[in-house]
Amino acid sequence: MRVRFMALERGGRRPSLPQRGSAEAAGLDLAAFLDAPVTLAPGQRALIPTGLVMALPEGTCGFVMARSGLALRHGVAMANGVGLVDSDYRGELCVPVINQGQEPFTVEDGMRVAQLVVMRHEIVEPVLCETLDETERGTGGFGSTGVQKL
Repeated sequence: MRVRFMALERGGRRPSLPQRGSAEAAGLDLAAFLDAPVTLAPGQRALIPTGLVMALPEGTCGFVMARSGLALRHGVAMANGVGLVDSDYRGELCVPVINQGQEPFTVEDGMRVAQLVVMRHEIVEPVLCETLDETERGTGGFGSTGVQKL
């Protein structure tokens, strides 16, 4: 599948296209496109621009996800957990990050801050009904599967 990207220009510079970290990587690395470093104090959030606009094929969406290395080593994660990009969005891709660590963290220009995974999806039509089919699980929620009954 091909995804078209447009690179925004800032100060005579343009960002590079997102890249996969390995041949089998599902995600494309998104890098910060900054005029100056952004330092986040513990608990602080910031919206990090990538300088990229994209056109996803119809019937697909993009999921912007945290980089596990940033989360493990520095406590830096996505402020919204996972970002969803619809195929009709044409604004700049920006990454909302939060420093959940105990030390200040600085985001530098060109630093890989998230990854983008593109997936196909179905268009869902909500339908109101009076009853639903029965399942073995039933109404068991939060932690109800995998628990042996005594």
